[in-house]
Amino acid sequence: MRLNEFHNIRKQCRGWNWFNWWTGTSFDMLRTLEKRILSYLKTPYRGSFVDVGHCVGEADKIWTLALNTESKNVPLVLVHGLGAGVALWVLNLDALARERPVYAIDVLGFGRSSRPRFSADPMVVEKQLVKSIEEWRREMNLKEMILLGHSMGGFIAASYALSYPDRLRHLILADPWGMPEKPKEFENNVRIRFWLRPIFAVSKMLNPLWPIRFAGPYGPSLVSRFRQDIVMKFSNVISDGMDISNYIHQCNSQNPTGEGAFHSMMQDFAWAKNPMLNRFGEMKSTVPVTVLYGSKSWLLHTSPPDTVKQLSENSFVNVRIIEGSGHHIYADDADTFNRMVNEACEAADSVQQGSGTAK
Repeated sequence: MRLNEFHNIRKQCRGWNWFNWWTGTSFDMLRTLEKRILSYLKTPYRGSFVDVGHCVGEADKIWTLALNTESKNVPLVLVHGLGAGVALWVLNLDALARERPVYAIDVLGFGRSSRPRFSADPMVVEKQLVKSIEEWRREMNLKEMILLGHSMGGFIAASYALSYPDRLRHLILADPWGMPEKPKEFENNVRIRFWLRPIFAVSKMLNPLWPIRFAGPYGPSLVSRFRQDIVMKFSNVISDGMDISNYIHQCNSQNPTGEGAFHSMMQDFAWAKNPMLNRFGEMKSTVPVTVLYGSKSWLLHTSPPDTVKQLSENSFVNVRIIEGSGHHIYADDADTFNRMVNEACEAADSVQQGSGTAK
């Protein structure tokens, strides 16, 4: 056997190991499931890998969907939350792309994007993720954009706005994670049975979605059984609900480097080690902010709307509640979510960046 043949076989073995075998990880399956879900779209879309260079790894690439790129209106960029991917915007893309370019990205470390090893320092991780979005914007040649982030994506989007305010026409935070500090009295108010405390202590050291990978071939069934609520949100559009649960499984059964990045930034899952509300007042006044909450979302109770408004008195902050929706507001009531986002985008179209006046 020639030496180069030996190296080729060795590379193939590295690409397919016991982890892939146990979890059922397959980039081909992830791509197939994404295509099946996105086949329900009426708007043509184009998918591509955007090379963002040395953000975290040596040559990071961000998987990107692009719709209605011919429109001259300000583009809208969608940043998903923990454990998600671009296909979960399927209920929103048609409506949001009707009047403007829309780009949906798989956050670095998630979905089909590169999965580099992030820093363990929470602030460094945050800066790495922000840098990846800025490098993506440069490669896409977008002068300015409307940036929308859901949950963890909202935290990243808010951090981006603090670092690159002049690149944003509007910031939309959809049920954002990581806003308030963890209440000091939380541990005292929550009673955990004595025998459960070691289990909770160990689970804090693990990535949040480790059960999906631990379950191996039973991962899709685990998602379908314990997160049936998410699957059902798409039932009016997606005929085969297993496509959603299988997609979520494939997104999270891959090498969980993005999940590890979230773990570095989080404090007991519900809070961030570097809360955004402590910095929200530093937001440049030229960046209007729309914050959307679901009335039934657990995050609404961690960062009350009045608190968000008060922390940015010098700029425009509009907090809106979608009645009856939970944390996944983009799917719980997609029509209302799409309408509110489009209203924010239309307002951004009429404002001259940096001046705060209508065009």
